[in-house]
Amino acid sequence: MNLNQVKKLMERKKTSHKGENGYALVIGGSEEYAGAPAIAGLAALRAGCDLVTVAAPDKVAWNINRTYPDLITKKFPGKYFTLKNAKDLIRLTDKFDAVLIGNGISRKSDKCVQQFMKKCPRPKVVDADALKSLSFKDFQNSLLTPHQRELELMLVNSKKEFLLPKLKKANAKEMAEILQGNLKYFLQNNNVLLVKGATDIIISKNKISYNRTGNPGMTKAGTGDILSGLAVGFLAKTKDYFKSAVAAAYINGLVGDLLLKKKKGYSFIASDILEDLVKVNKSLSKK
Repeated sequence: MNLNQVKKLMERKKTSHKGENGYALVIGGSEEYAGAPAIAGLAALRAGCDLVTVAAPDKVAWNINRTYPDLITKKFPGKYFTLKNAKDLIRLTDKFDAVLIGNGISRKSDKCVQQFMKKCPRPKVVDADALKSLSFKDFQNSLLTPHQRELELMLVNSKKEFLLPKLKKANAKEMAEILQGNLKYFLQNNNVLLVKGATDIIISKNKISYNRTGNPGMTKAGTGDILSGLAVGFLAKTKDYFKSAVAAAYINGLVGDLLLKKKKGYSFIASDILEDLVKVNKSLSKK
């Protein structure tokens, strides 16, 4: 992918009205991780969707209201999401074009996540702790964004741990082919897998793409939240899981590479990526 292809995903009609470019819902946050859903929500806005709402435990949501006026919040009582919240979260998704779940959500919300994934039909991006208690058979209409450890947990949950020795020895191309060949049920269920790494691998049932933008500084906390936020922002507008995944990986890594040069090292943080996404948007508008 290149900037021109990303521009096509972000183009708007001159007569565009509010909501035509997508409404995204981010479900996440917990007592320990208050910043993650906000970072993801801001990234979704930077991807070009019109509106982002963050559903979060009430203290997390109030903090987001005070700090980030561009984000709307839906507040839930308690420090974590519980099974009791699943029904209300599923009902809430009806108002949105795409949903991101998992950023900062905590493993204490596993039961809520499991029920949510069973019942929510909306297009979804699933990240972080929302992945860790699930198997690949639990998903439909979903874009998954695991890093290496999360992928390993999901393979164990799916009773496919026999793949782990092969994957550890594989290069990016071999890994993609192994996963595509062994996750056919998952991929045929309108799902896409984006495995984050030195080379990001994006896999659908009939396509594979590799993203090589990015650098070792991208291992810092929050960069994954930006990637999944970009993905749900693109998905809310385009409804295209594969293109949204490829664009998110490319842009996230590209900005990381620009920051590596500007900072002359790995001192940049996730918030810097959010700020410099503005420069990428400006360059897109000039093309």
